[in-house]
Amino acid sequence: MITLTESAADKLREMIESQGPEEDALRLYTKLGGCTGYSYGMALDAAKPDDHVFSIHGVKVVIDSESLELLDGSEVDYIDDLTGQGFKINNPNATSMCGCGSSFRTATKAGQPGSCD
Repeated sequence: MITLTESAADKLREMIESQGPEEDALRLYTKLGGCTGYSYGMALDAAKPDDHVFSIHGVKVVIDSESLELLDGSEVDYIDDLTGQGFKINNPNATSMCGCGSSFRTATKAGQPGSCD
């Protein structure tokens, strides 16, 4: 299961309301690459037939099965402080992360390390 903090849910509801009905959910995904093996991705999107769909604090979250395996138990937070603002994924499965925080690997999956974009 994926969770959202209240601040993340508030920001996402605001973003989703400004989009059309075809982008009514937060899509979380992973892809091969980044300096540690896998990279995180987030986008506003619509659910696809094979997606896992969660409703968290009134926000629809969709995720494919492969990404769910890597992100299960993760929390999405929204930070707005002196260092900047943006979403942050706290992934309990990550055993190694890059310095920028957007690339990770797990104990059982190393991914495909490369350059960090």
